[in-house]
Amino acid sequence: MFRLSINKLNNLKATGMFLVAFFVFSNSYNVSAQSNLSRFFKLSCPEKRWVFFHPFIAAGSFTISREASEKAIELKSDTSLDGDLNGGQLDAFRHAYWMALVTQKYGWRKAYTLGKAHEKGNYKDYKKHRTEDGTFPDEQSCQMDFLNNDAGIQTGKDNPMATSEEITKKIKDQIINGKLFIIKKDKNGRFLKCNGEIILPEELKGKWKTPKCIVESNIKK
Repeated sequence: MFRLSINKLNNLKATGMFLVAFFVFSNSYNVSAQSNLSRFFKLSCPEKRWVFFHPFIAAGSFTISREASEKAIELKSDTSLDGDLNGGQLDAFRHAYWMALVTQKYGWRKAYTLGKAHEKGNYKDYKKHRTEDGTFPDEQSCQMDFLNNDAGIQTGKDNPMATSEEITKKIKDQIINGKLFIIKKDKNGRFLKCNGEIILPEELKGKWKTPKCIVESNIKK
């Protein structure tokens, strides 16, 4: 009798999961399959695994991610925030808003595992020397994201029926009151150590562990 090896069975299972996930992922976006195939393969391995196990909500979750990025860009004109998308208040906003809306729609557990997969993907990107939003990921930036993800999840849990506008206001208030987290910088946008010293480029380039300092989101530059 013909028998498949365990490895072949696992490969078939993974292929089947991919086909199901990709079919739902593609049709939910209502764009070409070729475009979605390209989008899928640009995800990190941890994010691809998350899509495999959550095929029916993957498209919606990543649509919310896009919405969070667009909302953060819109807030660059808001003078009550620092306008900083790379380790600043708008970076914190983007992560918290994303997780809050995913929590509202799909529950906190799925939001948590998605956020965790994304940050694991950042480490994979670091290992492959790939940038995220134009900068190389590092341990402190990922830790900041985890903290803001957790705050966003809590906001979504506490406000399950709030509108996106209400969530925006709540997260802005949290930022202004120091409830979220940012990376310490000076007025010229240079990263600082916790003692206030400027971090030199060679202390950052190609390194996962850096001297960046995570501070509360109301710390002034």
